[in-house]
Amino acid sequence: MPQLPDDLDAVAVRTWCSLALEALGRERAEIDAINVYPIADGDTGTNLYLTVESAAAAVEAVFAAYETGATAPATADAVRAMAHGALIGARGNSGTILAQLLRGMAGVLADGGDAAHLRLALTRAADAARQAVAHPVEGTVLTVAAAASEAAAGEESDLRTVVHAAYDGALAALAKTPEQLAVLGRAGVVDAGGRGLVAVLGALVETVTGQAPVRGPRTAHGKAPTPVDGGSVVGLPVGGTPVEGVPAAGFPVGEGPLDCPEDGVAGPAFEVIYLLEAGDEQVARLRTRLDALGDSLVVVGGDGLWHVHVHVDDAGAAVEAGVEAGRPYRIRITHFATESGHDLRVQAEPAQRAVVVVVPGDGLAGLCTEAGATTVIARPGEPPASGELVDAIRRAHAREVVLLPNDAALRHTAAAAAEQARTEGVRVALVPTRAAVQGIAALAVHEPDRGFDEDVVAMTAAAGATRYAELAVAERQSWTMAGICQAGDILGLIDGDVAVIGADVPATARTVLDRMLAAGGELVTLVLGEDVPDSLADALEEHVREGHLAVDTVVYRGGHQRAPLLIGVE
Repeated sequence: MPQLPDDLDAVAVRTWCSLALEALGRERAEIDAINVYPIADGDTGTNLYLTVESAAAAVEAVFAAYETGATAPATADAVRAMAHGALIGARGNSGTILAQLLRGMAGVLADGGDAAHLRLALTRAADAARQAVAHPVEGTVLTVAAAASEAAAGEESDLRTVVHAAYDGALAALAKTPEQLAVLGRAGVVDAGGRGLVAVLGALVETVTGQAPVRGPRTAHGKAPTPVDGGSVVGLPVGGTPVEGVPAAGFPVGEGPLDCPEDGVAGPAFEVIYLLEAGDEQVARLRTRLDALGDSLVVVGGDGLWHVHVHVDDAGAAVEAGVEAGRPYRIRITHFATESGHDLRVQAEPAQRAVVVVVPGDGLAGLCTEAGATTVIARPGEPPASGELVDAIRRAHAREVVLLPNDAALRHTAAAAAEQARTEGVRVALVPTRAAVQGIAALAVHEPDRGFDEDVVAMTAAAGATRYAELAVAERQSWTMAGICQAGDILGLIDGDVAVIGADVPATARTVLDRMLAAGGELVTLVLGEDVPDSLADALEEHVREGHLAVDTVVYRGGHQRAPLLIGVE
């Protein structure tokens, strides 16, 4: 049996994220089913799952990058990664609020994870989340978070007691949400976001005690089980969250959300979400601007990076406001009528085949979009989660989809996305491309009019025939396959391994090209980062022309990408 933590250290944070993801994975369909506020679009459980998935992936990246292997990373690194991952991956209204809750907790837990720090962390989290919402409403996840913090604040005992108190307080508050919010009472359900937060806190209970809260059975009338020996009921009944005197959701899991036209359909038409790089003053003005445009405004984050969520009728104006405030990116616009099923118009027939491709920068995204592909941008330090890839497959709206992850590190994420899409009836083929230049080669031979298997084979062959390389800047002194590098050296990686150590980008690029072309080649592809001058491409193209007859060179602008230069040789 694993040793239980006496405080929330890095390993405990990792375990918490993992268990929270498992809990939301089990319950997201049920949470989706009771989602009636603020929009009855049936996606709260999924949004919370994707938010925690991003947080968990960020924590795993910290552990993967930790090189000593003797001990775990520092607690501060783990909790900050958790908060940052949730921030960049937050989805929907509840996911955005959860990201702020985790950010509020991280600010305290970075200094310590004992009972006293956890009590303060829960208080800071509840306060931060409430401040992030333009117009807080009682009977929502904000109420549940506040109750958890208040219950924990009243405990002066050890960590386990504090965690149990927070969970019990949240569960009790969740049961009262139908009394506080009329739309919940009419629908006969508790708040979906609050239900998700209870699941996350239940995972925290399991982390520190080794035992998950009991999931009690539903009674015949859909009411909560009677507490034992005067204690609290610490279970969430399977199939829904029954509340004393309130019926369970009136439809099976997997069907649409309850129709609440008085509160849902009359709201704004679009949900707009984006990450924003901006200063505090610009964000303060942005809040005022967006508050006048719509509702359900939540702006979370800090230190120059923010996550913006708002419901509006004019999606373009909401994005323009972000452009005026700073640099918005990862923009997602969702039309509620289409997503929630209230639009009774006949939807367009799906295409027969589409390609979904992950690209490292805006430049390649434009190139692939022009070629007819649906793109997902993987920004430096922000790899896409499986949920983002599933969303892209859905946006492609095709019966058959070819998925190009273009990164060896995304192979498991892409496989999970493909499996999820297959359960939704889409035929998905995963071509295991390991670099953007392989994806470009595969996309170049894509022919939607030929048979699916034949097309996949041709794309796979084209990707496999493309060797890939990239240039990177060494961050520290370390051993490589090409020798010892120093911080600031230019590294030439061929097929993922360091093959060249150089002093500058042009000379290193020439050496990498010569090594790759020594085995032959017909076409060189160069993808330049946004700070790389055009003169480098001209010089490298001339170098190839002079030293390697009958080899053509094509050049693309990759935009904001991790590597200053990507190279492909076919």
